[in-house]
Amino acid sequence: MITSKTIAIAAAIGLIGISAAQAECEIADAKLEEAVQQNPRFRGPANSQYVRDLRSLRDAAMTLRSYGRHEDCERLLANIRELIAGPPMGSLGDNDEEEADKQIAASEPKMKRGAVLGNRSKKDAKPLLRIDELAPGLRTDEMIGAEVRSSDDKIVGEVRNIVFGTKDGRNYAVVASGGFFTAGKDSIVVPIRSIMVSQDRASFYLPVTKEVMKTVPLMPDQDYKWLSDQKWRTENDALFKTR
Repeated sequence: MITSKTIAIAAAIGLIGISAAQAECEIADAKLEEAVQQNPRFRGPANSQYVRDLRSLRDAAMTLRSYGRHEDCERLLANIRELIAGPPMGSLGDNDEEEADKQIAASEPKMKRGAVLGNRSKKDAKPLLRIDELAPGLRTDEMIGAEVRSSDDKIVGEVRNIVFGTKDGRNYAVVASGGFFTAGKDSIVVPIRSIMVSQDRASFYLPVTKEVMKTVPLMPDQDYKWLSDQKWRTENDALFKTR
């Protein structure tokens, strides 16, 4: 026979389960990538490190969530939201809020995800450079976290890893192209020799359009076994050959 005490205990356990489910940290709620791609305050080289730092904090929140530390994860997300709402690094030197608002209003308009956010169409846009044309050369910390654009100037992802030292000299950038821009199942592998760089070093450009990007195969495994698959690499690399 089920006693009233047993029913009460079961009900309490159920409520605890509901509370735990409600307390689960939701990384998407911070809407970091939406803010980065749609808000002109975050564009440009002056704030590139600020954006990288925000993404690093987001990655740390994901790590906390994976260990079940949902309260700590949520506290970190709260900090991310505050940083998104506050002024980026390039604006911190000016205490005149009204003047800062004017500068923000005068900058590029907000765009939807995937829209053309760059300046390649402007008459005074400087030519893109090959990576080996840069002087001084790029450091790995400048490459990791850098945004990647298609040839038609649309954001397609960001660099999350670099692979150097292959026997055949074909080095790669692992570009995360999923919603969170985190390395994983939505990453693509781009030959570094095919990448062009803006002269302010803020963006990397691929020799393919965003539409063609849909035909690029995803990185087949996260253990980098694809490095030993010559057939896959050859077919993948051919998609990025400059025309």
